[in-house]
Amino acid sequence: MTIHKEGFRIIATSFIVLIIVNVAFKFFLSDLPYVCIPLRIVTLVLFFLIVYFFRIPKRTVTINDNLILAPSDGTVVVIEEVEENEFLKEKCTQISIFMSPLNIHCQWFPVNGEVTYTKHHSGSYLVAWHPKSSTENERNTIVVKAKNGKSILFRQIAGAVARRIVCFTKAGDLASQDKQAGFIKFGSRIDVFVPLNAKIKVGLEQKVQGNQTVLAEF
Repeated sequence: MTIHKEGFRIIATSFIVLIIVNVAFKFFLSDLPYVCIPLRIVTLVLFFLIVYFFRIPKRTVTINDNLILAPSDGTVVVIEEVEENEFLKEKCTQISIFMSPLNIHCQWFPVNGEVTYTKHHSGSYLVAWHPKSSTENERNTIVVKAKNGKSILFRQIAGAVARRIVCFTKAGDLASQDKQAGFIKFGSRIDVFVPLNAKIKVGLEQKVQGNQTVLAEF
């Protein structure tokens, strides 16, 4: 278990702020220990949760060109046939994964191949499970052309709490199932669009793990 690089600045800033807050507690509330002590405990728990959010587990990935892996941890909330209009321009099966603030928030590539398209879209911050969050929220789209020639589109979507989407890739990069594609800070959703003829391997409300759980098979 390590701490993701995207968390270093936030963790350091939080540590400094919480130290200042605790010094202020001691200075102004030193004669009220029954107030000061619980407040210190709360700040300690808050700091632990911030560090915990940016954790990255050590995982062994079995790379397989025939499998579409979950790009993130979370819960499957949508499996449906849709028209993908941004890039693929065809009917696909959409698999949506909701990430709570307690999930790992790093994203991995679901397939091996070449990144052919990335685009950031500004937008609103509806709750991540809202149906319109896929098209109206701030989001980042990544398309990977798999080694069998099929394109897989997945979309990082901000939520009501998530306010920053980080993408680590660009068109022309090589994609691998053991390689990180991005990170979303504090609660969000991932939409994955797979070919209609792909065999879906997950069900609604199923818990999945990034680069471990098989979403579909070519």
